[in-house]
Amino acid sequence: MAHIEVEKVCKIINKSIVLENINLDMSSGKVYGFQGINGSGKTMLMRALIGLIRPTSGKVCIDGKELGKDIDFPESIGFLLENPAFLDMYSGEDNLKLLAKVDGNVDKKSVENEIRGLIDDVGLGQAGRKKYKKYSLGMKQRLGIAAAVLGNPDIVVLDEPTNALDDDGKEMVKSVVRKQKERGALVIISCHDMQTLEELSDEIVKLKEGRICG
Repeated sequence: MAHIEVEKVCKIINKSIVLENINLDMSSGKVYGFQGINGSGKTMLMRALIGLIRPTSGKVCIDGKELGKDIDFPESIGFLLENPAFLDMYSGEDNLKLLAKVDGNVDKKSVENEIRGLIDDVGLGQAGRKKYKKYSLGMKQRLGIAAAVLGNPDIVVLDEPTNALDDDGKEMVKSVVRKQKERGALVIISCHDMQTLEELSDEIVKLKEGRICG
């Protein structure tokens, strides 16, 4: 179970306001869709929730613990943010195994079965055994999604997960997001495809020029 509270968060970079007075309350078992054009603040807000940036003012609390004060990062989180990066000389499966070794939330005894299941869930199949350097953009995106949900984190953040994916890939994203919601995760997703966002989200957070609107 997870609970995220965002209280009066502002972020200023190079004298420009990129987030302004953001207030949110998000809980497990729901999908929250972030909607907005490029530059609206979606990715910056996701970075603040993950702990990759610190607010200029305000606070982000995960299960009552303040990021940057009580904890540096959420204790159980998986995310796909911008372009996923993996080791070229390793296969998709082996890249996930490496991630599992450093992730304290992954059950080491069942990790191989979990990884095989994830490879199938994201539609990579036998391509999971190919070296990452041979992956297309769509295959890289699929592997990034698998990495984000590896170990069943309490919080899953997916920034434009349908990028570089065909129609089958978009259906895969829907299936993965629904599966994460069903197991009780708190899911945050951004997507330019409004139909997909509306179909998946329990609540939609509209952002414009760094502010929540609508």
